Amino acid sequence: MRLFVAVNLPDEVRHALWEAAAPARRPDPPVRWVRPDGMHLTLKFLGEVEPTRESEIGDAIELAAAGARPFTLRIEGFGVFPNASRPRVIWAGCEPVPQLEVLQHRVEQEMERLGFPLEGRPFRPHLTLGRARDGAPPARLAAVAEALEELTYSADVVVRSVDLMESQLSAAGARHTRRQAATLGA
Repeated sequence: MRLFVAVNLPDEVRHALWEAAAPARRPDPPVRWVRPDGMHLTLKFLGEVEPTRESEIGDAIELAAAGARPFTLRIEGFGVFPNASRPRVIWAGCEPVPQLEVLQHRVEQEMERLGFPLEGRPFRPHLTLGRARDGAPPARLAAVAEALEELTYSADVVVRSVDLMESQLSAAGARHTRRQAATLGA
């Protein structure tokens, strides 16, 4: 199973974000867009995991969530990684509030305890909206980055849980399934 730990968003926020980003999709750029049902805030990517480990991972997520309290997360702005001249990932921003950083750190610690390596990069909270296709012409991708500069969107979301998610890859894109949910502060 291909697993990750994430904060999921309410359906209305995902659909509103999809609509807000529509102008960036209009030029038909060489980007694989994430459908609304696939938008989430990844806290920790675990990769391929034996199904027999799901229970212990779920227990660890429960421990991480128990030490955190519900909080409000602001989703605002758009951007690209690594930069506008060679964008690879198109994203919507998430304010790095202390409560989110504590939650992500707790998840990271619990997963390290289970043998998953620490993330080598700093946590940069975002919602992936799309990924550049391999071999995409940089000029066409740069046009997407320019279109993002004109977009606006903001929403406040109350985060009350963290989820263990399974990602199933196919030619039509990834399909995500919630395997377990852990309530914050429970």
